[in-house]
Amino acid sequence: MKNILLIISLFAICVGVKGQTMKGDVRPEVLIETTMGNIRVELYNETPLHRDNFLKLIREDHFYDSLLFHRVIPDFMIQGGDPSSKNAPKGAMLGEHSLGYTLPAEIRLPQIFHKRGALAAAREPDDVNPKHESSSTQFYIVYGRRQGEKGLQRGRENLEKLFGDSIRMTKEMEDVYTTVGGTPHLDGAYTVFGQVVEGMDVVDRIQHVERDANDRPLEDVRIIRATILRDK
Repeated sequence: MKNILLIISLFAICVGVKGQTMKGDVRPEVLIETTMGNIRVELYNETPLHRDNFLKLIREDHFYDSLLFHRVIPDFMIQGGDPSSKNAPKGAMLGEHSLGYTLPAEIRLPQIFHKRGALAAAREPDDVNPKHESSSTQFYIVYGRRQGEKGLQRGRENLEKLFGDSIRMTKEMEDVYTTVGGTPHLDGAYTVFGQVVEGMDVVDRIQHVERDANDRPLEDVRIIRATILRDK
């Protein structure tokens, strides 16, 4: 199986956009305890397949307990959820494994996008995954620097390739990307299914650890446990 990496193809197939943000919606919350501190995330009800899968893995299987953040890139993201990382020796290349199924993409633009703190599903590259189906287990949390016009334009061009004129970057998205930060070039090709609501300082520390040539931290950054604070 090819590495499940965050790769954007210049020729991607559009995924339908459905769902609207619901005012007053009560969202599930999950606590991710790590060896570098705690991260609290809320899950979007607008992405029910990803929400329910993540909750099931935590509730029934305690799946994420003891797994590593196996790939970190400064000013970009931190990635975890490879089941083989639990007992992986130092220096082993990680990122190739998940469970034996994928999830259909749930793209919810322009309401839900890759702003700083976004929780999103990793996936295999476009050449073997043209429908942008998500890994069943691997996820990433966006850090993403504040964007200038070059970064915004890259995001706009990617949306145009994916969706033509049907979806464009909104003024709200531009304002968030320029003042808060994020990764606009990932919009439309990966499913965002949650958001960090507490612990971005921990994400910041994790993304700056020393790492090897495969972007694996030299000293393991481990998820001690993931627990549900508020269920759906």
